[in-house]
Amino acid sequence: MTGVFPAFLLGLALAMDAFAVALTQGARFRPSWRGGAAIAGTFGLFQGIMPLIGWGIGAVALAYVAAVDHWIAFGLLTFLGVRMLGGHVGEEEAASALTGRALLVAGVATSVDALAAGITLPTLGIAPILAGAIIAAVTFALSGAGVALGRAAGDSFGVLAERAGGVILIGLGVMILMRHLGA
Repeated sequence: MTGVFPAFLLGLALAMDAFAVALTQGARFRPSWRGGAAIAGTFGLFQGIMPLIGWGIGAVALAYVAAVDHWIAFGLLTFLGVRMLGGHVGEEEAASALTGRALLVAGVATSVDALAAGITLPTLGIAPILAGAIIAAVTFALSGAGVALGRAAGDSFGVLAERAGGVILIGLGVMILMRHLGA
């Protein structure tokens, strides 16, 4: 399976740590709509840019390891997924209200996984710019929804969202591996 749907799933999985932080921000600090939009915009921007940086790195590196690129994608996505299953990604970013420099730091911190996952973009069969735009849009939407949901319901869904993202990343890794192994 190549194209838009796997990019959407990747965006969904990568957005889960940003969603969890946004949810907690909404529950604990009740940001205004401007604050919520700043959180969603910052997270979406960094989640969209970081995979492109990773893709650039991967495009150079994967040219030398094309025979095992599916194993690299599987390993990276599984590692990131298992890390998210631990349910502690984004705890530091959620501890204080995100404004100014703290918001930028949180944007980078919640998107480091997206940089690593960007290395796998060539295996998805989609233009990297389109994949980055999809990932950014999904993250923006989920982060905005996270702030709103957090304001309404509290932050108890954050860990569950991260774990769901972990399962999706592992599933994508398995899908890429199976496709390349001919299964």
